Amino acid sequence: MIARTALVFALFTSLVLAPPPLHGQTRQDQPRRPADDRPRDFEKDVRDQAETDARWRAASEGYMQMQKISYRSKAGDIEIPAFVFEPLRLRGPKGHAAIVWVHENIHGHLYEHYIPYIREAIAKGYIVIAPEYRGSIGYGKAFYDAIDYGGTEVDDVLTAVDILKTKYPQADPARIGIMGWSHGGMITLLSIFRTTGVFKAAAALVPVTNLFQRLAWKGVERQHQAIDPQNRYGGLPSERHDIYKERSPLYSVDKLQIPLLVHVTKNDEDVNIEEDMQLVDALRSRKPFLAETKVYDNPPGGHTFDRRVDPASWQPENTREQRDSWNRVWTFLDWNLDPFHDASTGSPTTPQR
Repeated sequence: MIARTALVFALFTSLVLAPPPLHGQTRQDQPRRPADDRPRDFEKDVRDQAETDARWRAASEGYMQMQKISYRSKAGDIEIPAFVFEPLRLRGPKGHAAIVWVHENIHGHLYEHYIPYIREAIAKGYIVIAPEYRGSIGYGKAFYDAIDYGGTEVDDVLTAVDILKTKYPQADPARIGIMGWSHGGMITLLSIFRTTGVFKAAAALVPVTNLFQRLAWKGVERQHQAIDPQNRYGGLPSERHDIYKERSPLYSVDKLQIPLLVHVTKNDEDVNIEEDMQLVDALRSRKPFLAETKVYDNPPGGHTFDRRVDPASWQPENTREQRDSWNRVWTFLDWNLDPFHDASTGSPTTPQR
């Protein structure tokens, strides 16, 4: 009986009392860190990234053209790697709408679970650029340590628009959108709140919204170390109200000037619904004619419900919530960016399938 009680207690503590995952990580997608907490193997990260690049190239064959480029961030201090995907048959100048695709996670990269969705975007006629903003994994220790959460990483992403305009003449500067998930959703929101006339529409999915709420709920010291390991903020929220407010999208809702789509879910264990509903409520009350919001109840996968795919086939799980979310995303983007319109000829086109 004593042994049985001990076993039940051990299971309880491991499941219930275990610390919550860090931002950008779910219990299904823990950080790639050795069990004995050894220093990160950055050389392995670089090798892993080369394999990821190879998988993206293989996944692109027959569906889209892929390039891996780099550009100087407008912040002026770092080279940003980026994926660029284009349709197999390109139209003339300004013939394509474009999307800046912002990956999730504090230290993440363009994960392969985006494969079916980027393929779909390209089939519709979009050009996609996916910046691997500072802090992303796979590019060495200096790049990893350059993380500037909500700061110059936003400049890294915004510079991708300049690259589209100067290097890809088929991309129409008047039809550029931006979309991102989780931490990438936060960058998406900060990008549209800090600029005007750059993007025509934006989609932020399960986005980080309020750093004050986030740190208070998940542990101030632990979360501060996760988002600001170099202490670029200069302190905790109680010491640097201005920095945390500037980097919390919630406090910039009044700056919204373009159509915005936001999806959140009640069973999110990363960006808790109590944090995201602040943004949803603010948008519904103060920007009802620009913002479209959807709150999902309990979709399989929670925080990652819209991105879950079969890693063998790269096919979506195809739950009804996942289908609904993507149907809404594409309807929203297609309406606002009109990817089927060929501005070089003034004629509609047929999606490539």
